[in-house]
Amino acid sequence: MPRIGKSIWTLGSERTAHTMTSQKTKDLQQAEDPSATALTAMELPDGLLLPGHYRIDAMDIEAQGIARKPDGKVVFIEGALPFEEVSAQIHRSKSSFEKGVVTEIHHESSQRVRPGCPHFGLHTGACGGCKMQHLDASAQVAMKQRVLEDNLWHLGKLKPESMLRPVEGPAWGYRFRARLSVRHVHKKGEVLIGFHERKSRYVADIQSCRVLPAHVSDLLLPLRALIFGMDARETVPQIELACGDDVTALVLRHLEPLSDSDIAQLRAFALAHQVQWWVQIKGPDTVKLLDEGGPELAYDLPDFSIHMPYRPTDFTQVNPYINRVLVSRALRLLAVQKTERVIDWFCGLGNFTLPLATQAREVLGIEGAATLVQRSEENLAQNQAARAEGLAMAPTQFVARNLFDMTPEMLIADGFADKWLIDPPREGAFALVKALAQLHDTPELRQGWLPPQRIVYVSCNPATLARDAGLLVHSAGYRCVSAGVVNMFAHTAHVESMAVFELA
Repeated sequence: MPRIGKSIWTLGSERTAHTMTSQKTKDLQQAEDPSATALTAMELPDGLLLPGHYRIDAMDIEAQGIARKPDGKVVFIEGALPFEEVSAQIHRSKSSFEKGVVTEIHHESSQRVRPGCPHFGLHTGACGGCKMQHLDASAQVAMKQRVLEDNLWHLGKLKPESMLRPVEGPAWGYRFRARLSVRHVHKKGEVLIGFHERKSRYVADIQSCRVLPAHVSDLLLPLRALIFGMDARETVPQIELACGDDVTALVLRHLEPLSDSDIAQLRAFALAHQVQWWVQIKGPDTVKLLDEGGPELAYDLPDFSIHMPYRPTDFTQVNPYINRVLVSRALRLLAVQKTERVIDWFCGLGNFTLPLATQAREVLGIEGAATLVQRSEENLAQNQAARAEGLAMAPTQFVARNLFDMTPEMLIADGFADKWLIDPPREGAFALVKALAQLHDTPELRQGWLPPQRIVYVSCNPATLARDAGLLVHSAGYRCVSAGVVNMFAHTAHVESMAVFELA
């Protein structure tokens, strides 16, 4: 059953604004059409609606408007926004809820905006890559902040002592990583490349994409023509995009060996459009450059003079503009001193570890994937060699370990650290914080080991953050001093966030 608690507004918080907007709408309707019937503009007693109308009280994380029928039954309406009065076509009805799609808006929200992309919407074939283009960008951030607060309260049973100002960036052209599906559609006589259609397994027929960098959006139609002209057009299911600061890499997933003709076409395309082709015939370990040499795929963290080379299938943040701010804010909140030792859990390529090494006395980075640990060590060596004299990085070590199988004994073996940075995948860091809580509950196990004084937790899933935060606060002796959202994925329902914990 859909969750009802994850909503951003309720009627009443902006009742006055809604009333003014509704009156303005009616005035405009009457000015444009004096013969408009009194029925559409009539004032009904508070709480009553015309037959077939729904008043949207809130919005869930999937960008569905939430209404209630007179009997209290919840109705989720796709395309509707809070404070709107709409009609809807119901396509799913259960005993406790219904789902539908908006068919007409009678009173429009002041937060509704014109979508920036022609492929967004509720029409047949609409792209499913974005969910919120019809909602004002600042309102999207407010919704995500409320989702975070609701999860912390309902799942973690806690309220942060203060809320951090949201981290925001460009609303368009931010998506430097993407997996684009490829499909040769015989009925259309062409190849489609892009995201899936809304609620469908079919590839959307898009000619442009506003959330991709402009130069990548401009490649969509040339890529369609390229694949259509290749021998392998039936056996290319995906193109993965990875944009660095100076290089645009495209990973061609192909199920059969490429012909000489296809390779020649890829090379000609790379030359004409200034892209770097990588090819992948099987698993991630088969990814390789089509042609060796050429510029390095990398991004910089200028606040710390860090240069981060990577492979296009390595995990990196989708939004480089937000990532720079995210790293700077996380380290500022952690407030690392030159005398302190820091552990970076789920360290990946070293996105936080290497900047930490410019500030701490000693750093330990722990990551589950051995390949990323190897790449982190290479990046560390490269950055150490590039540092100016007198700006040496702190001694830094990387370790590969299954972080979903942590024990108190492992924590003790890792040694005391003044501060932790935790940046887990969507599953969260439950085993890690559970081990920390066990050491808090059983001091005799510590053997002189001490917990970190401060923890900064960066999350891509507010539900698992709330679960882990509850454990830290209620079982491990910490206070949640602050939390806030990071709008890494504008126009989508994805909620990135961070929280700060201090030992009580």
